[in-house]
Amino acid sequence: MHTKTGEYFYKGDYHLELDPKWRYLPVYLCKLDLVRNLLNKVPKEQKILDVGCGEGRLVNEYREKGNDILGVDFNYESESVDRGDVCDLKYQSGSYDVVLCLDLIEHLDIANQEKAISELNRVLKKDGKLIVSLPNLAHFASRMTFLFFGRLLRTSTVDRHPGDRPIDEFIDLLGKHFVIRNRFGLFPTFPLLCVLTWLFPARSVFLHRLYNKYLAFLGLCFLNVFEMKKVGPHVSD
Repeated sequence: MHTKTGEYFYKGDYHLELDPKWRYLPVYLCKLDLVRNLLNKVPKEQKILDVGCGEGRLVNEYREKGNDILGVDFNYESESVDRGDVCDLKYQSGSYDVVLCLDLIEHLDIANQEKAISELNRVLKKDGKLIVSLPNLAHFASRMTFLFFGRLLRTSTVDRHPGDRPIDEFIDLLGKHFVIRNRFGLFPTFPLLCVLTWLFPARSVFLHRLYNKYLAFLGLCFLNVFEMKKVGPHVSD
């Protein structure tokens, strides 16, 4: 039985039933491609926690492949997804080898972001891996909008992304608990790609993959994905 609140109550399982007109679709699909490449390298015996997993798309996919993976989300609950809060995870310290946290931290108020990152660190084993995706308030189109019109082009509405930040600020926050092993950029917001994404999301996916391969200058991309290693002493319960 599935229990839904928040956006899943009125939007439905929109990460599973993809709308070709969803303007975030190309970024979402490219992000999944990238995260799958990272998860495919995780040994089957390692424990994975997907924090803020929504309907559990990756959770269910990798359970079917035989991985030991569990999801947790504030607004969704199912057989493979626990209901829980990233700022107060109910799992024991040092209990997971890999933690996913995709497109979640920006949904928190800035005051709660460091607490959430500390919790991600706490549930990871010593030398554990964090895979995290974060939007970049200082993406190329936002910089140009500020330069010419004096306003930032946010990554979503203020009510959805109250914790929107330039990517370097997120890196500083994460750097208190993690070191970057790999960093990837998705969707450099150059004019042609922005226009085509807005008008034809589903048909522009191949262009996103092309731009992401050759023009993904990290500080100018809409989204950054990090593969990070836990540092510092293990925090016990």
